[in-house]
Amino acid sequence: MGERKGLSKYYPPNFDPRKIPRIRKPKNQQKKFRSMVPLRIRCNTCGNYMSEGTKINCREEKVIGETYIGIKIHRFYFKCSKCCAELILKTDSKNSSYVAESGATCVYDQHEEEKKQAEERGDVMSSLEKRTLVSKREIDVMAALDEMKSMKFRRVSVSVDSMLEALSRRHKEEEEVAKEEDAALVKSIRFGKQRRIVDEETDEIKKGRMEVIDAKKPKTKKLACIITLKKKRRQQVWDSHHYATIMVLMRIEED
Repeated sequence: MGERKGLSKYYPPNFDPRKIPRIRKPKNQQKKFRSMVPLRIRCNTCGNYMSEGTKINCREEKVIGETYIGIKIHRFYFKCSKCCAELILKTDSKNSSYVAESGATCVYDQHEEEKKQAEERGDVMSSLEKRTLVSKREIDVMAALDEMKSMKFRRVSVSVDSMLEALSRRHKEEEEVAKEEDAALVKSIRFGKQRRIVDEETDEIKKGRMEVIDAKKPKTKKLACIITLKKKRRQQVWDSHHYATIMVLMRIEED
């Protein structure tokens, strides 16, 4: 029978492949193919279990707007082998597995869990990191509990009267500070009346100085009298000396 089938096709000399119309397919067109279930699942409608490797006719499409480190995620549609309900699976590139999106639930796989545990045992660094994370969480939880206990103790120890007293004290302190600030501001501002006050103050200062001078006047009078007497005595001594010199001169002239 194979000998009768022609493997080669005849192309006429006037054949132009550019004239063949091209079919424009949609970007996210579903592809139909026959495959097998990649993991154990259970149908949510009838409760039927489908083990890994069950043959199915499925439709595949790319998930729009969802990727993992540049890796495209695919979605698979197929029907339950018992009730023909539609089940949807999706690839999980992060964990190198599949996820039941709707219509079914993934069944616990003991073999995969044992493999993961063996890998974790072999990887010492990952186990150390997990232990440190667990210890850090425990420390955070203990700190949060201690803080909650301290907050409760504070609420119990503080009464309403003490709170009111503290608020009244704070209010008084704020009022005093505000008054001091207002007084300082008023002093810093120079009004027209302030000059009169300054003049009055200067007058009072002058009066005080005059009183001090008046109180010291007797001493100044005594000093003035002593100074005048000394001047008179000096004048008298000078006059006597002058008179003596004149008399001596007159006698010399007579001789």
